[in-house]
Amino acid sequence: MIDLSPLVRRLAGTPLATWSQGLQAQLQTKLEKGHGDLDRWRGALEALPRLTPSEIDLVDGLRLDCDCDCDDATRAQMRQALMGLSPWRKGPFDLFGVHVDTEWRSDWKWSRVGPHLDLKGKRVLDVGCGNGYYQWRMLGAGADMVIGVDPNWLFFCQFQAVQQYLPDLPAWHLPFALEELPANLEGFDTVFSMGVFYHRRSPIEHLLALKDCLVKGGELVLETLVIEGDENQVLVPEDRYAQMRNVWFLPSVPALERWLRRAGFSDVRCVDVSVTSVEEQRSTEWMRYQSLGDFLDPNDHGKTVEGLPAPRRATLLARK
Repeated sequence: MIDLSPLVRRLAGTPLATWSQGLQAQLQTKLEKGHGDLDRWRGALEALPRLTPSEIDLVDGLRLDCDCDCDDATRAQMRQALMGLSPWRKGPFDLFGVHVDTEWRSDWKWSRVGPHLDLKGKRVLDVGCGNGYYQWRMLGAGADMVIGVDPNWLFFCQFQAVQQYLPDLPAWHLPFALEELPANLEGFDTVFSMGVFYHRRSPIEHLLALKDCLVKGGELVLETLVIEGDENQVLVPEDRYAQMRNVWFLPSVPALERWLRRAGFSDVRCVDVSVTSVEEQRSTEWMRYQSLGDFLDPNDHGKTVEGLPAPRRATLLARK
């Protein structure tokens, strides 16, 4: 049983108070539907050793350590339990001497995005939060509290694995899609959408839904795949993009800036553009499936296997 009463208390007196009252029942309904592997993943969580961190670093990475005698047997138990929650996509995590070498070097992305943000004292929503890696980094950057939503049950369990060791920190992962949040929440100071936008069939609708979650004057942090070009350039893949079927729209940065303004945002600005390298996204023992190197033209890493422009990502900020 995951008790959301601390979250309800945290949201009392905020614009999100009414929404929070129904969260426990909404979560319970989702858990009852569950997932075929949920019992196995719960078993992995129960197998994690009970440790209390004496050192917590959420600023330079995500590292937990303790003064207790975390011997080789305990670390082996930790490693085996965490392996039971594979594949790990976002990270890395350093948990009591066990290095979870995730598919993505998400710390590289955070190092590009983080310096442009002011999260101190902010109430934050992370849409499509994955396993919650960025939520912890947001707390490290001074956020007052962070709620992540992502309907993927494995990511939910991976978050629970880390939260087990950080139970008092104000971070919550809800296994919901953005569409399961009420309309016009208007309760978050900052809303993140990173690696989600290009999966949406209706990109403007996604921007409007994100805007509805923000308080007036709140900030959107949007990170997505883009292409080079002017404000009229948008790539719509015929079928797959880098072997992904669910990629719909890859705009140029100027086009995306225009879309944001059309959706009612102001102070729109691009703070980072970077080409994704095979060092930043790759297969590891913690994620043994194919990764970026398998999705690029072997003779020209400037193209995907479909002959389309290789992944290029941009981060844009905008105000409601």
